[in-house]
Amino acid sequence: MNPLDEVQWGHDWAWGVPLIALTCVIHILCLAVFTARVDKVLDTMRDRGRHVTLTFSLVMAMAVTLVTALHIFEGGIWALAFRFLGAIPDNRSAMLYSLGALTTYGDTTIHLAHQWKMLGALEAVNGMLLFGLTTAFLFAMIQRVLPPAKR
Repeated sequence: MNPLDEVQWGHDWAWGVPLIALTCVIHILCLAVFTARVDKVLDTMRDRGRHVTLTFSLVMAMAVTLVTALHIFEGGIWALAFRFLGAIPDNRSAMLYSLGALTTYGDTTIHLAHQWKMLGALEAVNGMLLFGLTTAFLFAMIQRVLPPAKR
């Protein structure tokens, strides 16, 4: 028996692709707003000759906090979708599964309903995209905040 014969993957893709697009747009917009605000603060700090190490530490701490909150929020969006679709029976399990899929960590005790299994794999794809964007963002923040002499 071929499991692909029993499951219709179309619904997974119909939900998964828009969720990927939505979370990527949210992620990119938030990173862009944060970057614009950091640029304004850095211009002010440089004009006043503020301490580079303190500025770097504060900006990077805020950036890491922001991206952590973003990943949790985006995992929550997927968890809401799982609950809405009836793919997972309770909110706690939906969030735990979602964060596990988003980080590609996984959890062996929580499973999506059979007809939604591909949706979990699509969330893992989304997580790799989001973490890639996050890595590029954090690297760009380091480049922005540290002056050339300190790199």
